Amino acid sequence: MTATVETSADVQPGLYDIPAEVYHFDPIPGGSLSSTGARKLASECPAKFKHWSEHPQPPKKEFDLGTAAHTLILGNGPELVVVDAEKWTTDAVKAEVAAIRAEGKTPLKPSELVQVKAMAAALRADPEAAPLLEPESGVAEQSAFWDDKGVWRRARFDWLRHDGQIVDYKTTKSAHPLDLPKVIHDWGYHQQQEWYLDAGLALDVIDPERPFQFVLQEKEPPYLVVVTTCDPMARGIGRHLNEVALNTYAICRESGEWPGYLPNPMISLPPWVERQYA
Repeated sequence: MTATVETSADVQPGLYDIPAEVYHFDPIPGGSLSSTGARKLASECPAKFKHWSEHPQPPKKEFDLGTAAHTLILGNGPELVVVDAEKWTTDAVKAEVAAIRAEGKTPLKPSELVQVKAMAAALRADPEAAPLLEPESGVAEQSAFWDDKGVWRRARFDWLRHDGQIVDYKTTKSAHPLDLPKVIHDWGYHQQQEWYLDAGLALDVIDPERPFQFVLQEKEPPYLVVVTTCDPMARGIGRHLNEVALNTYAICRESGEWPGYLPNPMISLPPWVERQYA
């Protein structure tokens, strides 16, 4: 697939090995809905989703570490470029960083390169995660496009194993069992899991008997790794939210109207305040 197709009729559903920037630019004429977009539609109003989709944001420094870890661990991603400065405060260094980003590469401080290499080493030593992401066991960053009852959907698999299993690698502040439920909820990973499974089933590229697996790794030493998946309740909620997003997207696209917040003429205080004064 290229970005030069003229109509959605020219697009065939399938897996495509395309650059990340082509995928994120959305090569489907008329637009398609991604997992990230579905999460925004389910949590925000259509007007905010529309603005987000039409005004892509430049890469943020806070995501550089995760992007770099993806590149090292999955063997696919933006080139990593070390900026020989631990503080990016001078105009010269800021200009260098901006130039690196403009070329689609990921700038890193010297200490950050050491950090992501240590993360990769820790993951390769993990007895559960390492086999899942063994370099010869699958292929990284494959883009999926499929037509779902007139709505084009898209997904980009971190790692699609040759045995038909989807593995998604995430970096996180904490992978502690008590923190993971909030991490899954706050980032909408339960929605993403169901979205990606829909993609794999629609394109017949996964084995439905093999569970979707998240590989979550902490960003601080000793770079602990957890392999997990969402339970049936989380999956059901994720699927419901995806359906809400798909229906909203279809209605708004058909009408050409992307409304803001619903009218709310009367506001209550937070429930905990009401309980306090009850």
